Amino acid sequence: MKLVILDRDGVLNEDTADFIKSPDECILIDSSLKAVARLCAAGYTPVVATNQSGLGRGHFDLDDLEAIHAKLTEAVDEAGGFLGGIFYCPHHPDDGCKCRKPKAGILDAIEAEFNTSVQGVPFVGDHVRDIRAGLTKGCVPYLVRTGRGTEFEPLLQQGVAAEGTLPAVEAGSVAIFDDLAAVVDHLLDPKD
Repeated sequence: MKLVILDRDGVLNEDTADFIKSPDECILIDSSLKAVARLCAAGYTPVVATNQSGLGRGHFDLDDLEAIHAKLTEAVDEAGGFLGGIFYCPHHPDDGCKCRKPKAGILDAIEAEFNTSVQGVPFVGDHVRDIRAGLTKGCVPYLVRTGRGTEFEPLLQQGVAAEGTLPAVEAGSVAIFDDLAAVVDHLLDPKD
């Protein structure tokens, strides 16, 4: 099985500082939906790994989150693809859980669900948290400039020091692309 792990906000849908609290607020990125379909056609199984602290903060409830994910899943289906699963951390950042990225618990859950290792699996995100979570488990991280990616691009180009159990990010070691469609172009037809 060829997995690809995708962050949600800023990769598959537009991000917002106010949390995405309902399906109406979830503005999907059309080129990302088509990119997921291309991954599926090439034999990949895309899965979503997303922090959703809005649950823990009380900004929305589980029914709202499920409705948002139903909208996303339906749109991916309509574009000709599928999502192998949506894994999320519902906790407040102060809860000290093991699943909130940059910790790797959410990736442990993906490994358990698919009975496979995520080592070497592409992990596409728009935040340094995504990169660090992926590196912790040996994923191949990609940063996209959509969402908050442009905010973190300079930081990743300079490098990020190790912090506790979180790995360092070596300067210039993370491939950076404009959006998910560009990452998929690279994955399906890599040009050195």
